[in-house]
Amino acid sequence: MSTLSLHRPQPSDLDQLLDFERRERAHFETWVHARPASFYSAEGVAAHLAEAQDAAEADRAHAFLIRHEGRLVGRINLHRVEREHHGRAELGYRLGADAQGRGWATEAVGLLLPIAFGELALWRLEAVVRPGNPASARVLEKNGFDCWGRSRLSVRLHGQWQDLLHFQRLSPAAQALAAGG
Repeated sequence: MSTLSLHRPQPSDLDQLLDFERRERAHFETWVHARPASFYSAEGVAAHLAEAQDAAEADRAHAFLIRHEGRLVGRINLHRVEREHHGRAELGYRLGADAQGRGWATEAVGLLLPIAFGELALWRLEAVVRPGNPASARVLEKNGFDCWGRSRLSVRLHGQWQDLLHFQRLSPAAQALAAGG
């Protein structure tokens, strides 16, 4: 039985999300670009929640909170949704420092796949991982993603240009078509 659940963020999540983002700020900023300081306020998180709702309604992005037994432990998102000609989205996820190493990222991605390929009817998911984050690459591989390439010096983080590994996962319908079925 799953210990995790995914929930679309709601305005009522503001206090818990603000606490989570403040608590995990330093941890997250080791892996991703820093958010502006204004994000880490009630107004900043409220604006973020409103933007997430607008993006979901417009089918540009779909955000989810990851909860373990009701406690917020991470976030998982489908962003850069492209329907016309592609039917794709990019997957991103992050867990709080104390939530790592428990298999929860793998489980959260697994919970998102039926939403992405079922409810949202996407054809393909893509994700990028820096080579210095092998745990994230394993999360994707355990969920059926294939690494299809590496882009050299394609992102600047903390003042240094870094490579990215590119992953993909096709929907079951796309997999059947690719297999000749």
